[in-house]
Amino acid sequence: MPVFEANQTINARAEIVWKFFSDPAILSVITPPDMGFYIKFPLKSIPAYAGMIIKYKVSPLFSIPLQWVTEITHVEENKFFVDIQLKGPFKIWHHQHIFKNVEEFTEMTDILYYELPFGHLGKWVAGRLVRKRINHIFKYREMMVNRIFNNPSEKRPD
Repeated sequence: MPVFEANQTINARAEIVWKFFSDPAILSVITPPDMGFYIKFPLKSIPAYAGMIIKYKVSPLFSIPLQWVTEITHVEENKFFVDIQLKGPFKIWHHQHIFKNVEEFTEMTDILYYELPFGHLGKWVAGRLVRKRINHIFKYREMMVNRIFNNPSEKRPD
């Protein structure tokens, strides 16, 4: 099963970073615009909790809109949360978001386990394309997080 890992140092304590990332509404800010992403549920900002269902529309490849449903399965406030795909383009999607205070900074680690549908055929047909797209999504997110937290000329969310 493919594994993707991303690490980023953020110029804020984990409590602040947690507050930002545990709000599903922030996904529309940190997702590349070319993905046509928008949240369908929940419609108001609420912090992540175990059992939370998030429904959204996204166009990850070729501008084809897809309904995607994830569930937050595990939460330890200010430390980590895990989301899994219930409905969407992957056979398996298991995404761990980990936050660790290091002095006045937060080390954020994402570990994503995913598997494409259709077994070896799915991997052969779309494996590299999907990996490239995942890299694109996380590079964009890294850029946006740097703008928000690591650029001293811009105000941080508190």
